[in-house]
Amino acid sequence: MGNRVGREDYEWVYTDQPHADRRKEILAKYPEIKSLMGPDRKLKWIVFMMVVIQFLAFYLVKDLDWKWVLFWTYAFGSCINHSMTLAIHEISHNTAFGNSKAMWNRYFAMFANLPIGLPYSASFKRYHLDHHRYLGGDGIDVDIPTEFEGWFFCTRFRKFIWIILQPLFYAVRPLCINPKPVSQLELTNVAVQVTFDILLYCMWGAKPVTYMLVGSMLGMGLHPISGHFIAEHYMFLKGHETYSYYGCLNLLTFNVGYHNEHHDFPSIPGRRLPLVKKIAPEYYDDLPQYTSWVRVLYDFIMDDTLSPYSRIKRKLKGDVKQE
Repeated sequence: MGNRVGREDYEWVYTDQPHADRRKEILAKYPEIKSLMGPDRKLKWIVFMMVVIQFLAFYLVKDLDWKWVLFWTYAFGSCINHSMTLAIHEISHNTAFGNSKAMWNRYFAMFANLPIGLPYSASFKRYHLDHHRYLGGDGIDVDIPTEFEGWFFCTRFRKFIWIILQPLFYAVRPLCINPKPVSQLELTNVAVQVTFDILLYCMWGAKPVTYMLVGSMLGMGLHPISGHFIAEHYMFLKGHETYSYYGCLNLLTFNVGYHNEHHDFPSIPGRRLPLVKKIAPEYYDDLPQYTSWVRVLYDFIMDDTLSPYSRIKRKLKGDVKQE
């Protein structure tokens, strides 16, 4: 089912990630960027509205025929649930209530987690901050595929299957690469989510639960929005570790496409990231960038030089302080 990918290992580098140095340089030249940092006062209301919309959708699908449940699951539920995961990504940077109210952010993320169906927010926070601090760090950054993924998903057909199964690998990968003791917040996240799922089933039956869970799986698998998983850090051009996307789907994803800008300034909310590019265009205009996540998925599958191994990795030095 297609040629085997030639790459048999990651792209190992012996330099630090580029984002810290670029951040220092940009702030020295444009100190006004600091004014963009801090919470986004609109974020909590946008997230609240999205959760309410999904609750309404749960009620509306309960009496539909199964064919229409499945149609709306992919056409609508998958989109908004993937968007909810990116709302949780935003909240993990304390952009809902600010750093001074960190626990408010954690519990609000659990609220945003409810329509997704699977307990996700507390664990995501722990691993995602490691991803920023130690981008590409061997044994730390669980955004990088495992050796098995790189070895096995090495043909076009297998890469296609790998993209469909992205939610599974993102769930299992931390247990293989960097397992951590279960925290109290993670236990709370599980208890809240399971209670919600059971109540949803008892109130409105199997159809809303199917819409919720299958929508989450489809939205993070073979879906236009899921192109951001590949677009952000897979090495389409040798030596380039992070890529931005400036297309229309940023409207549904809290500007996660502005990924170079996000890694340079993780404390700036997504809604303000376009202003970073506007203030300091000379730092971003000439970097490799995308305008279509669908094209990213197609190119990743069809290009025989690309595979899960197409990631930059580095051995970490000194003390490693994880979340």
